Amino acid sequence: MQKIFYPVLLALLCHVTPAQAFDFNPLGYVKSAVEAVAEDRSSADIGKDTSIKADIVSKITDQMGSDVMSVSTDVYEQDVMLTGMVETNKQKQQAGTIAKSVKDVKKVYNEIIVHKKTDKDKGAVEGFVDDTVIEKKINALLLDGKNVNVTNFRWRSVGGHVFLFGRALSKTELNKAIKIVKGIKGVSQVTSRVKVKAKK
Repeated sequence: MQKIFYPVLLALLCHVTPAQAFDFNPLGYVKSAVEAVAEDRSSADIGKDTSIKADIVSKITDQMGSDVMSVSTDVYEQDVMLTGMVETNKQKQQAGTIAKSVKDVKKVYNEIIVHKKTDKDKGAVEGFVDDTVIEKKINALLLDGKNVNVTNFRWRSVGGHVFLFGRALSKTELNKAIKIVKGIKGVSQVTSRVKVKAKK
């Protein structure tokens, strides 16, 4: 296990630059590294995803500036899911174009929500708190859910709209995960970008 864990942890920590500070949570990265040990993937595949994420975050920050600091990037098996909020369709499209331009990216799911600044400010603090609570509940409930391999799932909540990403080992597992998330207080909608793929 140590042979897998330490290279993965090193890869996760070494691909972070100052430009990515807003998207970097040390505890989150360590948690991801620990979970990666249990995933049905090679350390090379995980490392490639980490590198892709680092490149996307850096390029979005450099090219689009602080206006899109609410954009989040998740990468699984070289597929990318973008979530968060921006003020214009042009910004959403630009973020998607940047993600597609990064080497080794297979597919981009651009789930960024467009909200005018006035709408976004009208309860931004409340929205942030709600999304944080929802994401923590998802983590806890999926972890407790029987026959749900939580380490293969990723999720983001944006104003109560939850986006699921990653891989389910069966359609039954995916349906159970969706049902769990839909039952969480504050969740208004669930969009799944989860692939169904059995273990090799």
